[in-house]
Amino acid sequence: MAKLAVDIARPWVLGEYEQHPAIANDIIYQGAAVGDNGSGYARPLVAGDPFLGFSEFNVDNTGGSAGDIGVRVKREGAVQLPVASLAITDVGKDVYASDDNTFVLTATSNSHIGVVRAFVSTGVGIVEFEAGGNRQTAITDSSGGVAAASMVDVGATHDQAKINANFATLAAKVNYLLGRGI
Repeated sequence: MAKLAVDIARPWVLGEYEQHPAIANDIIYQGAAVGDNGSGYARPLVAGDPFLGFSEFNVDNTGGSAGDIGVRVKREGAVQLPVASLAITDVGKDVYASDDNTFVLTATSNSHIGVVRAFVSTGVGIVEFEAGGNRQTAITDSSGGVAAASMVDVGATHDQAKINANFATLAAKVNYLLGRGI
C-alpha cells in the first residue's frame, strides 16, 4: 500500500455495535442474548454458542433464508439481568447464559457473557459483558478440594485434603484471570 495522497472515506465499524446475518426461519427478540450457530449466523443464544452480544431490535426472519436480514447487537457494556440465585457476595463472579434469556453463575456447557459488576437484589445484578473476548477455556477442578482465599501449608504429613484445597484455590484463581482475558 502507498501513503495516502487524498482523503478516503472508510467504512467504519459501529464501535460497540455490530451487525450479524441472522439464522434462517427464526426470531431474535429485542434484548435477547445472541450466539453464533457455528456457521457464522446469529441466532437466539444456545448453551455453548460464542456470545455475540445483546440484540438491539426484534429481528423476524420467519420464512427467510439464512442471512436475508441482519441483527444488530450491542457487543459490550453493562446491563441489568436476572441471574439465577445471585447474591450480594457474587459481585465479581463470571456470568453464563444457557439460552437467550437464562443467566447463571455456573459454566458447565453454558456460554460466558460477562462478570457481575453490581448487586441489585436477590437474583438481579448489573453484568458487565463483552462479546468475542479473549476468554480461554476454564480449568476443570476435579480435586475435590474447596477453594479458599489463599494456599495452605501442606506440612510434612502431605495432607491430601490440604493438597486438594490448594489445587482448587489455584484453579479458581487461574479461571478468574482467564475470565478477564488476562
